Amino acid sequence: MKLPSYAAAPVAAALLTSFTGVPGLPAAQAADARALPSLNMEATVKAAQIDPRRPDDKLTPGAKASVLLVERALRDRHLLDAKWVDGYFGTTTVTAFAKYQKSLGLTGLAANGLPGKTSLTKLGAGRFQVTHPIVPGAKVAVDGGVVNTRTRSMLAEAKRLLGRDLVLLQGSYNPGGDPTSAGTHDGGGVVDISVKGMNAATRTAAVRALRSVGFAAWVRNPDQADWPWHIHAAAISDTDLAGQAQHQVGDYYLGLNGLSGRGPDDGPKVTIRTWEEYRRR
Repeated sequence: MKLPSYAAAPVAAALLTSFTGVPGLPAAQAADARALPSLNMEATVKAAQIDPRRPDDKLTPGAKASVLLVERALRDRHLLDAKWVDGYFGTTTVTAFAKYQKSLGLTGLAANGLPGKTSLTKLGAGRFQVTHPIVPGAKVAVDGGVVNTRTRSMLAEAKRLLGRDLVLLQGSYNPGGDPTSAGTHDGGGVVDISVKGMNAATRTAAVRALRSVGFAAWVRNPDQADWPWHIHAAAISDTDLAGQAQHQVGDYYLGLNGLSGRGPDDGPKVTIRTWEEYRRR
């Protein structure tokens, strides 16, 4: 039966809508128009640092939805058992994510189990879109050492808040450079800062400034280990962090001092923020 001209157009439009869900859009374009779920990289990386250090199975606030997206994608690639798809980015998920990174041909710090922008984006292809990205940036020279541009910016802001210079004793990306550092300087985001000329109050003020801009930072003294007085600082959520530095950051969130004995935090109390959160405050 041929429909009259006045009825044909509405029927055609209705049929198109029923196939695409979007009036007037061809089916191929309709698929592109559907928004993928968003994965918050900041929340995901935060969970990947904290969860492996927890004594319980409490989830990192605000991270569950994003972590589940990662875990489901790893499960579907047969890298993570279904029982671990729980929104908790513990050691099993970290190991699975490291395997995924290696499957991409990534090595070294790019396959450290901490979700980086490149690996997250590839994992999410056709499944989720990455928002709130974190990028450490290029390596640059500071005080004779090496840091990345994110760390350099954080140090500059901490100096501004403190109102005085901060001189590096040791930078980042320094594998084996100091055996007392337990590998924390092997990756990015970690620095040791001189306290020469600082009294106790100034040392504390320096740590407070560093913590305020997104470092997990502590004053270290010779009574703790075979090292001189200095400030140790690890940039929270730097995706180039070495494994031991990741642990220090997780412990900082849990109120600990970042040392192997996992004692209580002995630094000034500040609101814990990442560099990205500090910039948005």
